[in-house]
Amino acid sequence: MTARLAGARKAPADLVMRARIIALSWDGLRVAAIAAELGCHAKTVRWWLHRFNDLGLEGLEDRPVSGRPQRITEAERSRIVALVRQASPGRLTRGEGGELAADDEAGPPEWTLDALAEAARRHGIDVGRSQVRRILLAEGVRWRRTRSWVRSKDRDFEGKGRGSSASTPARLTAPRSFVPTSSGR
Repeated sequence: MTARLAGARKAPADLVMRARIIALSWDGLRVAAIAAELGCHAKTVRWWLHRFNDLGLEGLEDRPVSGRPQRITEAERSRIVALVRQASPGRLTRGEGGELAADDEAGPPEWTLDALAEAARRHGIDVGRSQVRRILLAEGVRWRRTRSWVRSKDRDFEGKGRGSSASTPARLTAPRSFVPTSSGR
């Protein structure tokens, strides 16, 4: 059974490596040679050999971990990340005639956490806003497309300079004079 597992192509990689450790040990290789063959540390080889000797084939399996099991599978996490890569349903796009139109007029023009959570729920993923945020932060994905109005791509836009309104007058500053505050005696 261990030899068959050592040559398996569809089993988990860590389980196959552990079975290869046992199989190479049965072939007469020493710990240092097994570690060099598999590209791991000699302590790792010793650990799995001892565990196999103590527990048998079940010793090669991962032990159960403590804590709450994940509610969302990796496939669902990937689908949430893929949602961000798509254009939001209310985003305006130019049609063939040059007119602006959105796929869904009532949809959000930009992705927000609430909009992403709602879209994920429509895809059958039971997820909340905070969970979506944690997933996107863990994956390093930006879901906001913030743009300052100062950096508009519109050619007709006229910058107002330094972020202040042209109608607001600049505050005049009075020249400072040096007046001693203490007598200095």
